Amino acid sequence: MIKDVYKDTIRTLNTLQTNASYLEQVKRERGDPQAQLEAMRGFLERSGLKVEDLDRLNIIHVTGTKGKGSVCAFTECILRSYGLKTGFYSSPHLVQVRERIRINGQPISKDLFSKYFWLVYNRLEETKDPACASMPAYFRFLTIMAFHVFLQEKVDLAVVEVGIGGAYDCTNIIRAPVVCGVSSLGIDHTSILGDTMEKIAWQKGGIFKPGVPAFTVAQPEGPLEVLRDRAQERECPLYLCPELDAFEGDNQALELGLAGAHQRSNAALALQLARTWLQLRGCRGLGELKEVPSGTELVGRLVPLAPTFRPTDAMIQGLRDTEWLGRTQVLPRGPVTWYLDGAHTTSSIQACVRWFRQAALNQDKPHDGSEVRVLLFNATGDRDTAALLKLLLPCHFDYAVFCPNFTEVSMASNADQQNFNVTLETALTRCLENQQKWTRLLEEKAGQDPWLSAPLRAGGLLQPPPARGTLLLVPPAPRPLNSPALVFPCLAQALRWVAQGRDPHLAAPAATGAHHPAASSGAVLLQEAAAIRVLVTGSLHLVGGVLRLLDPALSQ
Repeated sequence: MIKDVYKDTIRTLNTLQTNASYLEQVKRERGDPQAQLEAMRGFLERSGLKVEDLDRLNIIHVTGTKGKGSVCAFTECILRSYGLKTGFYSSPHLVQVRERIRINGQPISKDLFSKYFWLVYNRLEETKDPACASMPAYFRFLTIMAFHVFLQEKVDLAVVEVGIGGAYDCTNIIRAPVVCGVSSLGIDHTSILGDTMEKIAWQKGGIFKPGVPAFTVAQPEGPLEVLRDRAQERECPLYLCPELDAFEGDNQALELGLAGAHQRSNAALALQLARTWLQLRGCRGLGELKEVPSGTELVGRLVPLAPTFRPTDAMIQGLRDTEWLGRTQVLPRGPVTWYLDGAHTTSSIQACVRWFRQAALNQDKPHDGSEVRVLLFNATGDRDTAALLKLLLPCHFDYAVFCPNFTEVSMASNADQQNFNVTLETALTRCLENQQKWTRLLEEKAGQDPWLSAPLRAGGLLQPPPARGTLLLVPPAPRPLNSPALVFPCLAQALRWVAQGRDPHLAAPAATGAHHPAASSGAVLLQEAAAIRVLVTGSLHLVGGVLRLLDPALSQ
């Protein structure tokens, strides 16, 4: 019964993705971002909460371009290690929407999710006004619902990740957080936030509040100046986090639950956020401050350097125990190893490449056979996919596979993964464009890299015909040089082709009777390889779909 209620809940929630009255409202508000926050306050009050009620949540508010989710995950796990009851609101979800609202590190249960969904939904229905949108859109609704969950479930604190930007993000109705954090800045969501790092920094600094301490990591000088100016105008004390090395003693290298060198700055920021929260809430076990030579923290710095401290046992355990699915995650499955990272900006793809090359390419080649490297890629929104793909070239993939974020061609049975804002046709068109961009990049590179001087395998589009579910191959238009690239209509078909029946969680690809050079020669190589290393990146939604197929337990 719970399962049916939950399915109905998710289907109703999904209708908020394309709410016609909301879209009209967005058009009206586009020139006045402040109106978006006013609308959010109105929805919150109609749901039965006042902005003042949120002050009781002891919030840690975190923004940034890359790593903000990891910062939140580290921070939540550190504070949970102190025995505190934690709430955690993040986005997007990977497998199930319940992941966005967590208590003590775990997604809330299906029955709890349904309970609070209908509580908020029914209150908004009862108070609708013909002059305004009756329902908030998807992300706004879930934000309001998260506040209800955290208040009624009486969490000791809530770690809240900003959705997009900061200044006009709907989470910014929070008026009195305990502490704020800004992770690494980069270029993303340019159509909303602006096309320069400085414009983006201005948006991120919008979460600063008077008298509320804020911390950030090393940033380029221009954006850091903007953050400093935003902090000054908002009378917010802003500090720069030292590198994680400063927290480590001679014999105490901190072990992180998340892989990759880029996670070290995220962990350093999380340590400062957690310690500041504990200090301001009057808790014990803060970690002894280290000696800082007088004045050195200000010399030549735009922003004062935060003092370092010796992490407590609870902090050390929290950093070690942190888990965050889909970020620098490795899933070994016999001869197939999946490397999952939801990187989707140029800076995060660069970090992903460094991590992947260290984790996979630096390993010894198998003695008993060949190694095949496969890229599985998709990107969404207004991102420059050519720039992202160019950064992936040094990984020297044998094949590049492009497909939409849909796990199956028909998503009717998978409500958590439904996206009514993107059609299969639109998504496939984007994949074909990405395939062509990859081909052009290889052509440009062919004369420069020895590995590309050999004839490249042909690409093709794999798609089901209207009448039957089997695969047919439709060769792309002729081009001067073929590339080892394939496009599949859904993740299930893409993963089955990559794994060739060698991952126990995936069935072997269906025999199609089609003979296309890229698919057939690639299948033989994959079947005979001693090791298959697959990097899945470009989109958190893509990674979520892959996880759903590789680890069905995550859907339970």
